Amino acid sequence: MLQRPLNIVFSGMIAADPYQGGATWAVLQYLLGLKILGHHVTFIEPIKSDKLLWHDQKPSEMANSINARYFRSITSQFGLENQSALLKTGTTETVGIPYSQLQSTTKQADLFFNISGMLNDPVLTSDIPIRIFLDLDPAFIQIWHDVYGIDMGFDRHTHFATIGMNIGSPNCHIPTCGRCWIKTLQPVVLEFWPAIPQQLNHNTAFTTIANWRGYGSVEHRGIFHGQKAHSFRELLCIPKLTKAKILPALAIHEDEKKDLQSLHEHGWKWVDPAIVANTPDEYRQFIQQSAGEIGIAKSGYVVSNSGWFSDRSACYLASGRPVIAQDTGLSSHLPAGHGFLTFNNATEAATAINAVCAEYEHHCQAARKIAENHLDSQIVLTRLIANVYQ
Repeated sequence: MLQRPLNIVFSGMIAADPYQGGATWAVLQYLLGLKILGHHVTFIEPIKSDKLLWHDQKPSEMANSINARYFRSITSQFGLENQSALLKTGTTETVGIPYSQLQSTTKQADLFFNISGMLNDPVLTSDIPIRIFLDLDPAFIQIWHDVYGIDMGFDRHTHFATIGMNIGSPNCHIPTCGRCWIKTLQPVVLEFWPAIPQQLNHNTAFTTIANWRGYGSVEHRGIFHGQKAHSFRELLCIPKLTKAKILPALAIHEDEKKDLQSLHEHGWKWVDPAIVANTPDEYRQFIQQSAGEIGIAKSGYVVSNSGWFSDRSACYLASGRPVIAQDTGLSSHLPAGHGFLTFNNATEAATAINAVCAEYEHHCQAARKIAENHLDSQIVLTRLIANVYQ
């Protein structure tokens, strides 16, 4: 088994869509987790010119953009400022580590993690001996490549890892695209996500943090793989089936008039994640103030039996908050029933919520134990790297 510290290059998205606390944490769990294990990590985030945002709408140097300000604030807050670079795609312009230093650093790298294959700069990556395509969006990534012919950059990588725990198994129809996928759970850095005691009362709500839509839906083998909106529509009656308070942070556009009306008619109330969860600190506080999570998955994750598990749910569990999650075929990979419960329909969801409320302290303790035993970044990332070097 590999013992020595590695020089690791990691690419993911923090600043291209700034002030998304959850998306930021999804990357931080890996960066901070790898550092805790003793590895030297260099973070490179590519950003296209059309993603740059300006306070006065007048384009300037990337360093003056809203994206750069957010990038600097996050890397500074978490002690990553001397090992991170925001790189304008197709150029050598950076915020943080200069491009010339990136060239020197990446030539010494042992391993490269590339979320969704987003960094495509052969000068920086082609000499790294192990290049891992890290898939955090199972079913969609593979279907885009296999069915729609979209080049996801698989050929630029030597290894493939996914949080779709069922990919390649007989009960999952997601195409493997001719690759052998290493399966990995979502890591959570426990020292940044302590268990916080919570009292269940009329003010504490079961929550989640979600976008109504993310991007286009896809079809595969005649099966529609939709977004979170499509799952919500099948679960609208949950609030009417339980007395527990439910208050998701839900980003839904005002033009979704039909869906907004349906949500209101079925008793849903929600808050704006742009207000309550737009930074890592606010995102963490929102989760820790919750009673637990009612996790609704993209319909594509469900119908494909992907075995997907949310990085957000990992944060709830680490905080000692029970997770009641729509079943994506994960039950064989995480122990379900105590602290983590799954459902297939609105009735099952309400039953699970009521069961958690009846033994709340027990489920809170069980939730933290699941995080400690299965999702701790030190366990997850050690196993992932070991699987890569097998």
